[in-house]
Amino acid sequence: MPRPPSPHPARRSARSPPATGPASIESHYDEALAVPGLLAEIAAGERAGSAGYVIACFGDPGLDAARELARGPVVGIAEAAMRTACYLGRGFSVVTSLARTIGRAEDLAEHYGVARFCRGVRACEIPVLELEDPASGVRERITEECRRAVAEDGSDAIVLGCAGMAELCAHVSAAVGVPVVDGVAAATRTVESLVALGLRTGDRGEFARPPAKPYTGLLRDFRL
Repeated sequence: MPRPPSPHPARRSARSPPATGPASIESHYDEALAVPGLLAEIAAGERAGSAGYVIACFGDPGLDAARELARGPVVGIAEAAMRTACYLGRGFSVVTSLARTIGRAEDLAEHYGVARFCRGVRACEIPVLELEDPASGVRERITEECRRAVAEDGSDAIVLGCAGMAELCAHVSAAVGVPVVDGVAAATRTVESLVALGLRTGDRGEFARPPAKPYTGLLRDFRL
C-alpha cells in the first residue's frame, strides 16, 4: 500500500496527497485514517468539475464511498492492475511492499473475481517511504522478487503492488521478461476510457449519494 491515496482527477493534473491522513499507508489502521482525506479530495474534485478519479493506493481504500460521491467513474489501482494482468496471460503475481499487506491484496483479488488468476502475492519488505530513496537498493530488491515470482509461481505477468513502484515498470519488465503492470497507469487509462465512452458509476441502490447527516467528535466539521 502506498502513500495516502491521491484521487487523481481526470481533467486536471495529478493532485498532491490529501491534507488529512497518514504519511504512508501500510496497515488497515492507516487505510481507515486515510479515507476522510480522500473523500474530501473527491468532494473538491466534484466542485471543480472533474470527470473521473484514480485512487492511487493498492489497498483501494475508500473506493466504494468515493463512488457514492463522484458523478464520474472512480477506479482503484489494485482493481485496474489485476484486471489488466488477466488480459496478458493465464496467471499473474503481485509484488508488494510489506508482508503485512499480503492478506489485503489476496482479499482484493477474491473481491474482484480474479483470485483464480492470481498465482501469488509476494512482499519485498520495503517500507513505502523507503521506495523514494534511490540509495536503498529498492530497484534491485523489487526486480529480484519479481524474477522469483516468474520462476516459482509460473506467472505470465507481474502486478506491482504499490503506487510508489510505478517508475520501475519498464526496468522490471526488461529484466524478468514478462509484462509488468503499473496500477496507476492502468487505472488512469481505464478512467479515461470510461469517460470517453460516456460511462459512470450507476447511482441506484448501493452507490446512490449518501444521505446528509450530522457528525460528531473529530468529524463534527466534516462536510462533503
